[in-house]
Amino acid sequence: MRKLQDLLAGVELGELPPVWTTHDLATFSRGKRLWEYQQNALQNAVKVLHRYYDDEGRTTAERKADLHDWYTAHNIPLAPVVGKAAQARLLADYFPLDRGQLAYEHLINRMGFWMATGSGKTLVIVKIIELLRTLMERGLIPVRDVLLLAHRDDLLQQFRAHVEEFNAGGSSVYIRVRDLREFAEVKRDFPSLLSGQEMTIYAYRSDNLSDEQKERIVDFRNYENGGQWYVLLDEAHKGDKDDSKRQHIYSILSREGFLFNFSATFTDDRDILTTAYEFNLASFIKRGYGKHITLLRQENRAFGKDEDYTGEEKQRVVLQSLLMLACVADMRRRLVAEAEDELYHRPLLVALVNSVNTEDADLKLFFAQLDLIARGRIGPDTFELAKRELLEELYAGPEWLYEGQSLEASDFFNFRSLSLRDVLRLVFNAESHGEIEVLTRPSDNKELAFKLKSADAPFALVRIGNTAEWLKRVLDGYEIVQGFEDETFFERINRDDSTINLLMGSRSFYEGWDSNRPNVITYINIGTASDAKKFILQSV
Repeated sequence: MRKLQDLLAGVELGELPPVWTTHDLATFSRGKRLWEYQQNALQNAVKVLHRYYDDEGRTTAERKADLHDWYTAHNIPLAPVVGKAAQARLLADYFPLDRGQLAYEHLINRMGFWMATGSGKTLVIVKIIELLRTLMERGLIPVRDVLLLAHRDDLLQQFRAHVEEFNAGGSSVYIRVRDLREFAEVKRDFPSLLSGQEMTIYAYRSDNLSDEQKERIVDFRNYENGGQWYVLLDEAHKGDKDDSKRQHIYSILSREGFLFNFSATFTDDRDILTTAYEFNLASFIKRGYGKHITLLRQENRAFGKDEDYTGEEKQRVVLQSLLMLACVADMRRRLVAEAEDELYHRPLLVALVNSVNTEDADLKLFFAQLDLIARGRIGPDTFELAKRELLEELYAGPEWLYEGQSLEASDFFNFRSLSLRDVLRLVFNAESHGEIEVLTRPSDNKELAFKLKSADAPFALVRIGNTAEWLKRVLDGYEIVQGFEDETFFERINRDDSTINLLMGSRSFYEGWDSNRPNVITYINIGTASDAKKFILQSV
């Protein structure tokens, strides 16, 4: 599928007037420079802005028509928007509709950045804000206010933290972030956007924008600003493009400005077609920035509600996940011993389940088998059979996704020698079997840690929405140990001294949590629904 990026490949940055290209696109802060691919994303942003704004005598409508003609001339079809009646009425107040349809020409002033989680999208967002300020100062683009929208508080916090780092680096631009609800107050006290070296921008939760006013929900019309916004969306593209009210609101706010759309998981054709820079998961891995990924065929159907599997078969599935983790952990141990340096992170197994608190919840069934393994209640042949099945698949050479190459048996030279004792040591942090005890913190009702009584450190963590039901239903009879540390186990999980080797949970933490530690992910009853594609991509 051709996209905006393909059109930009025919545009040489050096052919643009120097006033458009003399920017420092590499420096972010003291000691931090952007990777080449991040700089390439910024260069493509410059190309699009130049294409759209170069002739200052044109109206917005003329600019949009020209950009749309460029797409059409290169056989990139952009379908019109067809909204439900309520959305059509909303759009009709700001755009010309024809029989309930909005020609995409009116929404063409946008570009997307399809960049993998972990690729540093937030750094690119901050640098685009700096770039917009520079271009406005030089009179190359209209002076417009800047609005950052993200769909979760932690993403907004991450953005603010990166802005603080950028500001501390001594750039010629100092970015000040204000809450969108302060817009009128700020504009009253500081009417000029380009005063001094400071640049005030606004930020808010994208899912709290609506066409009504409540406590945290704001009516976008109070901040509509004549559509004169440069809007940056950070993973705020959720919702079907035709029926999502919020998607239309973003377009309304930026109709006289420009829309910058950042995400790791574009699935809508119009987002893909208007992508100015693609560095998604496949590109991220092909270019050597991410881990190799292979999908093993050891299905977790044993936990399916309509499947008639025995307890031993369920146990074998859990054992295979633990064996894969033990294998990688052992390879890491050997690497550290040889190099006498912490060259590689502590591996982590992430078990993602579909249900948590139902009577036959996936997480409950998974934990029950984990408990039996911890106590040594394993059938005499179960361990060897689980190991043999997995070994056969590894030796068959499964394909590395996106790379066109296959895993080689030599990559897992240590797998055949793994014993149950190795699993105890490398996964359970123990030298012998033992009962599980539960570690809790009264100030945190989202996590529970687990430790073998025969071990000195916890090995596993459950991270769910609320643990009260679990303590009552699933963990009745287990020894409960209360702790009062300031930091939670989950907050410490990315640190080198974290002893957690297994993280269990549902969708509560799959997005907005960055970690380099996961080496094994097991999905239980996930991947069967129609929305599974996006969830799997986001979690990986």
